[in-house]
Amino acid sequence: MSEYNPNDPFALFSQFFKPTSGNPFSPPMSIEEIDKKIAECRTVEQWLSMQVGMLQMTVKALEIQKAGITAFKQGLDPKEP
Repeated sequence: MSEYNPNDPFALFSQFFKPTSGNPFSPPMSIEEIDKKIAECRTVEQWLSMQVGMLQMTVKALEIQKAGITAFKQGLDPKEP
C-alpha cells in the first residue's frame, strides 16, 4: 500500500478498494493489519466529522446572512413581512 499523501484527500479512500491478498473481500489476517485498518478507519471518520462540521457552519452562516438581509429589507420597507 502507498503512504498517505496530504495533497490527495481521496488517496486514503482508494486504499480500501485495493485487494490486500488477492481477494478484495478477504479479512485482514494479522493483528497488525487489523490495527492498521482500524487506524485508517478512524482517520477517515475524523476527516468526515470535520467535513460535516464545516458544512454545518456554512449552513449557519448562510442562515444568518439570510436573516440579516431579511431584517435589512424589512427596515427599508416595514410593510413587507
